[in-house]
Amino acid sequence: MVQTPPDTYIAATPRKSAPVWAVLLAACAGQFLVVLDVSVVNTALPSMRSDLGMSAVGLQWVVNAYSIAFAGFMLLGGRAGDLFGRKRMFLVGLGLFTVASLAGGLAQAEWQLLVARAVQGLGAAVLAPSTLTILTSAVPEGPARIRAIGTWSAVGAGGGAAGGLVGGVLTDVLSWRWVLLINVPIGALVVVAGVAWLTESRAGEARRLDVPGAVLVTAGLATLAYGIVQTEEEGWTASATLVPLAAGLALLALFLLVEARTKVPLMPLKLFRVRSVSAANAAMFVCGGGMFAMWFFMTLYAQNVLGYSALKAGLALIPSSLTVVVGSKLAPRLMRVLGAKNVSVLGILVAAAGFGWQSLMTADGGYVTSIMLPGIVMMLGAGLATTPLASLGTSGADPGDAGLVSGLINTSRTMGGALGLAVLSTVSASRMGGSTTPEALTAGYALAFRTSGFILLGGVLVLLLWMPRDGNSSPSGV
Repeated sequence: MVQTPPDTYIAATPRKSAPVWAVLLAACAGQFLVVLDVSVVNTALPSMRSDLGMSAVGLQWVVNAYSIAFAGFMLLGGRAGDLFGRKRMFLVGLGLFTVASLAGGLAQAEWQLLVARAVQGLGAAVLAPSTLTILTSAVPEGPARIRAIGTWSAVGAGGGAAGGLVGGVLTDVLSWRWVLLINVPIGALVVVAGVAWLTESRAGEARRLDVPGAVLVTAGLATLAYGIVQTEEEGWTASATLVPLAAGLALLALFLLVEARTKVPLMPLKLFRVRSVSAANAAMFVCGGGMFAMWFFMTLYAQNVLGYSALKAGLALIPSSLTVVVGSKLAPRLMRVLGAKNVSVLGILVAAAGFGWQSLMTADGGYVTSIMLPGIVMMLGAGLATTPLASLGTSGADPGDAGLVSGLINTSRTMGGALGLAVLSTVSASRMGGSTTPEALTAGYALAFRTSGFILLGGVLVLLLWMPRDGNSSPSGV
């Protein structure tokens, strides 16, 4: 087996490297934008539809175009950072994301908005793996790196949580266009910060990209993601769903076959022999499936059952949004005492308890007991679990594969979340039985939360059975 050479670090400027806090700020700002745009458009969809005369299908694809491109290109974006430079790919992805945001905010027709959202997703896929890799390259492995990953996890979780609130405020106060245009000045500032503060690093191997592997994994993930989102409109048994799901799985199987035979693979299969990497990604996939839909169903419950406005629903979720940040920052301290594996298990169990509590919701529930307190428990657990899983998922691999494993952990979370949302939406709809009464809606949402709790318990089993024992003893999870 050929050992991947260590990273070769190339200074961005002849002057002294920027302090770690500056690198952390730039990387986390990029991650915040990426995650925010997964959900920020949700509250703006009705305004988009009336302004651009969009169809119901087109409206759905405002969200799906971003998600599919994001999931499909993430592994390619991670490997591109390893080969061509993490700073370079950070700036390329952020630049593409910012320009696409401007185009989307100025769109005058449905197709223009959808193309802009797809390009946004592509930029995000290039940008997201670099944000984590830049941190792990700049901070030595150990407690300092864990704290940095904790901040990265908190910012990412906060971005997802803030989407509904930010979108509601911008849409109500300005217009739906500012949901996208707000990225332009922020993106420009982060580009300037990235140029000034980030130091280039890349794998020390020759610049060669596994083109067949890149095409197959991108097509496979994008096709699989397309099949998953089709379940929301077509159901699980329709050919429009089954064909892309089967095609996506076939392409991914062919990708694995190609990777096993090529000399310089896009994704060395030896990565999956590192148990901390494979187990953490499996757990992240399962937990993404259980946790991601929380914001979706909480918002629906607040608006469709309790009668909250979009803005009020966003404000109602502020305590849980803050709690996920607290959990992410608390995790590194607990990891030094309990170990990464144990903190992951603890976080998932806390989250599962919160989802079980939320499943007791009623049609006439009060804010404190039906939204705030269970939301706090759910998101405290999510914050506690995400940081050690990200740390475990990026430990144990060769430095030259840092971008790839960062892309892999992001892909696992994204694909798990997409599949979980599709499954839970089906479960919820089946319980409602076509009724739209507050009682029927509440019963459907409650079943979705209860199912999420059981999914999370599956994540605990994955960690207990698969994660090596040394994930307990070392703060870095190695």
